[in-house]
Amino acid sequence: MLNSLLSPNTQWVLLSTLILGMAAGMIGSLAYWKKQSLMSDALSHAALPGVVVAFALTGTKNLLIMIIGAAVSALIGAWLIGWIRSSSRIKEDTAMGMILSVFFGLGIMLLTIVNRTAGGNQSGLDNFIFGQAASMVRKDVFTMLALALLAIAIVTVAFKEWKLFLFDPDFARGLGLSSRWMNAVYMAVLVLVIVIGIQAVGVILMAAMLIIPAVSARYWTQSFRTMVVLSAIFGGGSGLIGTLISTLGKGWPTGPFIVLASSVLFTVSLVFGSEKGMLIQALQLRSEKKKQVQDSNSSWTKVPVIREGE
Repeated sequence: MLNSLLSPNTQWVLLSTLILGMAAGMIGSLAYWKKQSLMSDALSHAALPGVVVAFALTGTKNLLIMIIGAAVSALIGAWLIGWIRSSSRIKEDTAMGMILSVFFGLGIMLLTIVNRTAGGNQSGLDNFIFGQAASMVRKDVFTMLALALLAIAIVTVAFKEWKLFLFDPDFARGLGLSSRWMNAVYMAVLVLVIVIGIQAVGVILMAAMLIIPAVSARYWTQSFRTMVVLSAIFGGGSGLIGTLISTLGKGWPTGPFIVLASSVLFTVSLVFGSEKGMLIQALQLRSEKKKQVQDSNSSWTKVPVIREGE
């Protein structure tokens, strides 16, 4: 394991999954408060056809070109979700489920066709389903790293605007902040994080990387700022630990181990979280019951005062 860790390629992959996890955690906090957890799942699955089409058109496994293809496919999926919702009585979560299923089915069909072509079976496109960070070369790592840092910078620089946009949209509009523009930026950053993460985590598990750190952070704080920071720490930590574990075995997929590491952090938060954790809630309930019993006993033992003439 030590020799593997000393490898420059492994160190670059660890750094990239760390930054990717931080970016996913921060964007996941925005998705959590917009109540669009399923949107990240739908868009990550919708990105698969774009990856396969980009490879089929160019014939080369260039990560930047595949990211562009995935982004176009995911944006088409997002547009279709909005169109279905606005032009019919179908609810948003139903539209997301439809797009998720249809685009993923289309992606698997295209992947099967490409894998049967000459050279297609050697392309390694299957790695985009479950993720394989170890298969990335230095150029891929640099691309992913740069785009993840761009997503972190967008959330950090416009933090006040994001806060207004999420919690007081009417006041934000009064200040001249365009909801349409903020929604467009939010969707662009969400798609950006999803498409740069599918090489490492895969289209199936990318949604977990966005949502689990944000939900875990919610158990520790009521502050949005602290939640974003904690979510970034949980996401980055999960990326680092999951990638480290995946280096222990040959061909071990990175995505599942990152999600497992994230799930362990979620379980710890669920039990020991200082705001909504099960343990603190049980202690608070016990304290309230104890106080109610004491109040009840004191009312029974209190001797009524009978005044003369009453």
